Parts: sequence; structure tokens; C-alpha cells
Amino acid sequence: MKDWLLALQGAVRAGRAAAPGVALWALAASGAWAATASVPYVPTPQEVVERMLEIAKVTANDYVIDLGSGDGRIVVTAARKHKARGFGVDLNPERIDEANANARKAGVTDRVSFQQRDLFETDLSDATVITMYLLPRVNLELRPRLLDLKPGTRVVSHDFSMNDWKPDVHVKIEAKDKYGGAGGTSDIYFWVIPAKVGGIWRWQLPVSGKTVGYEIALSQTFQAIAGKAKVGGRTVALQSPKLSGDAITFSFTAEVNGTPVRHQFSGRVQGPAISGNVALSGSRIQAQLDWTAERTAAMSFEDRGSVLRHAAIR
Repeated sequence: MKDWLLALQGAVRAGRAAAPGVALWALAASGAWAATASVPYVPTPQEVVERMLEIAKVTANDYVIDLGSGDGRIVVTAARKHKARGFGVDLNPERIDEANANARKAGVTDRVSFQQRDLFETDLSDATVITMYLLPRVNLELRPRLLDLKPGTRVVSHDFSMNDWKPDVHVKIEAKDKYGGAGGTSDIYFWVIPAKVGGIWRWQLPVSGKTVGYEIALSQTFQAIAGKAKVGGRTVALQSPKLSGDAITFSFTAEVNGTPVRHQFSGRVQGPAISGNVALSGSRIQAQLDWTAERTAAMSFEDRGSVLRHAAIR
């Protein structure tokens, strides 16, 4: 095996891996690789590329941005196989030339482009899918920017997680082409950017001829939510609260007009409002109603030393 591959595998085991399409500057910084004018990079194995795009459910409606795009294989595959659009960014001009050549060869230059650019200076707002193979510390530095993207944006990372931001999906696959053909196990991590729902929400519903006021207090840690509802001065815990992108569901049973009523809510978060429908079921009522809640107090996201923390505003 080549010396640089041995050095790379050692760096990976130590938690330091180069991004695809980014020269092995990580190894140079760690002393495992001497800086040269032209150094190898670490491509994502093609079988991993295809599994990443499959997990992200990429379609022709998507715009894929690859951070550290290397020879362009992720964006080119997304365009060739899934008819998606997108672009890749990389610091190495040789990789940009190679990526553009691969796009021409695949016949997808009308749907993809590649730019020599710092990924931290790249506008990500148009992305519906973001792919990456970066260092753990770079993932953490990117994390606040990712969490500010439009809810529902999908993020898929090869080999490296987001620390305490747990993935929605995590799979391992054997990649025979990893490490220049040496082979190895690849981790794929997938997240859906969650809406920011932490805070106090209020609304009213017409139930059995009366207007009933509702309030829920939601706490949020990334896509995980929990909370309580207050109805008629009584507080009950939310049951099975779930947040996926801008879609939220939860339920609870509360006494309304002297009768226990099961409430099952589903809705879409639109900034300071949630709109959807609720199913009410009890001994005296069976109903489907529209509902719209407004946030009266929010939760802020604080970035402290690249570790995202959440602080409820009381």
C-alpha cells in the first residue's frame, strides 16, 4: 500500500480525514503529510456516493450542493442518475478542472457547475440537499449555518457526524474502493434541518359550541422536541411529539367542557405560525378541525465555541 494511504488510514482512525476534493491539508497540518504543490485527495467511493443520494432521496426537483466536491462525482451522479441540479465547491483548481471535465463527459453541464471557493463563503440557501465529506471540526463549524437553512433541507455526510446533533439516519456500508482500493467501512449520516419551534404557542378552537383556549410550551434540542399543553387551567404532557423539517405532530388528552378529549395535532411550521388540522375524539365529540397557532415567546439558539446550546426565553 502506498505510504500516503497508510498515513491517511492512520489519520482517519485518529479522527482526522481529508474531505473529498480537498487536498490532504488535514494531514499536512497534523504532520502526517508534507505540504506540496500537488497532493492527493480522498474521493468518496462511488458506491457510497450512490447510497448517500439514495438516503437523501434525491430527485429531479432537488438542488444539490457538495462541499469539498473533488472530481465532482457526487454532483455529477445526482444529475446523471437522478436528474437533479447543483454545484460543487473546492479549494483545489485541479479538482475543479477535473470535475468540469467529468460533467462534460457525463453530459450534465446544463445542470451542474463547479467553483473554486471557500465553503464557508458559499451561499447555501438554494440547496435542498447538501453533501459533504469533511473533518469533524469543520462539521461543527458549519453546524450553525446548516441549522439556519430552510427547514426540510437534507444534509448527508460521509464518515463524520455532528457530535451531539444526532442523525435522523445512520448506516454503515462496506466500500471496497475506500482508501484507494484498500477497502473499509463507511458511515453515512443523514439529517433533515428542523424548524425552530421552541417556545410558547397559543390558539383557540371551537369545541361543542364553545371557544376553548390552548397553550403549549415546546422545548427543542435540534429535531427532538418535548413539551406540555395547558387547557382550561390544567397542564398535561404532550404525547409522541415529532418534528421533521417543518412538519410537526403531537397529541394529548385534556378535559374540555367537563369531558376527556383526545387531541391529535398535525401541522406545518411557517416562521411564527403553525397551521394544520386536529382530530378530536371523546364520548361527546368526534371532529376534525383546522387550527393555527401563533408563537408568543421563542427559544434562541446560542453558538458557544461551536457547540450549539438552547436557551428558553421565559
